[in-house]
Amino acid sequence: MDKNTPLRIVHCFRSPVGGIFRHVRDLAMEHCRAGHKVGIVCDNITGTSFEDKLFDDIRPYLELGLIRLPIDRSVGLSDIPVLKDSYYGIKSLQPDVLHGHGAKGGAIARLVGSLLRVNRYRVARLYSPHGGSLHFAPGLKGHAVFALERTLERMSDATVFVCDFERNAYVKKIGEPRKRNRVIYNGIGDAEFEPLTLSDAPADFQYVGMLRDLKGADIFVRAFGEAERIVGRPLSALMIGDGPDQQKYANMMVELGLGRRIKMLPSMPQRDAFALARTLVVPSRAEAMPYIVLEAVAAGKSVIASRVGGIPEALGRDNIALVEAGDWKALGRTMAKSLTDSNWCSLSRPDMGYFSETFSSHTMGRHMLELYQSILADLR
Repeated sequence: MDKNTPLRIVHCFRSPVGGIFRHVRDLAMEHCRAGHKVGIVCDNITGTSFEDKLFDDIRPYLELGLIRLPIDRSVGLSDIPVLKDSYYGIKSLQPDVLHGHGAKGGAIARLVGSLLRVNRYRVARLYSPHGGSLHFAPGLKGHAVFALERTLERMSDATVFVCDFERNAYVKKIGEPRKRNRVIYNGIGDAEFEPLTLSDAPADFQYVGMLRDLKGADIFVRAFGEAERIVGRPLSALMIGDGPDQQKYANMMVELGLGRRIKMLPSMPQRDAFALARTLVVPSRAEAMPYIVLEAVAAGKSVIASRVGGIPEALGRDNIALVEAGDWKALGRTMAKSLTDSNWCSLSRPDMGYFSETFSSHTMGRHMLELYQSILADLR
């Protein structure tokens, strides 16, 4: 296939929320603008009116359309009809590229792509873990998941990692990739590098994201209390997002006597959320390459984060704003220092020349497209 020939690209993933959805939206827009045709297959179970609005925004870029199916989080018998419907839906789109994201999306893309290949249909099959299966710890369940990933690897033409950390985790838990693989960093658009104006009365700190323990929402609450104790005066914070454990964190704030100084708000566009506080805290226990860190740095915000996933690759491995995951006392100390050290912002700011060049959606889209075309060239 000539490099100037428009490609038909279909992305498969389960849940249209969070970083995976953002990643696919950015790729869809970049590749549509480059003259290619894009479609999406994802579930119709998760998401709120906020995600519905995001779908409305991206529809003009989806020439191949949007297919939504009841894709469960867990593996079960319900996957059989979903796989069948996915096969016929994807086949009708006649894709040149099938790119699966996350564990479920990766399984669908590789299984459907392999069935199409059996029928002599030429299609490139790619998989991006985005953390996913790699978050499992070694153990009975974990090893079963890793074994399944190793089996599905035989049905892949390439595995794409969003950071070096993710690739290293894959090698450690699943093994050295036996097919081609690349690290292609998540990227953000030019508009997100515009300076951000804070609200008239910004809070000291904020947590933005899904309200669940994996993302460290409980660590944020405890660390906030520790920061108050160290600074010796009342502070203010916001927790912005939705999730299954929202009430648990509300109860925790009351128990710790912080309920009046930490306010909870529902999900909203990231830049709107960023404008409400001076410093973003990302206390995750596990991550791949979280967009929220990239977005906040690009907007000029001060960021404090766990030393997990690809975050050190974005902020700089020796950044003073990095804290060991799960250590709420250390996080509290770092939050307190950000308020008392007049040089904090300049010392914690990454090299913006490197950052803007490396974490650009244009760079991400171009590198991904080059990989697609390389695979298809080998299939001729």
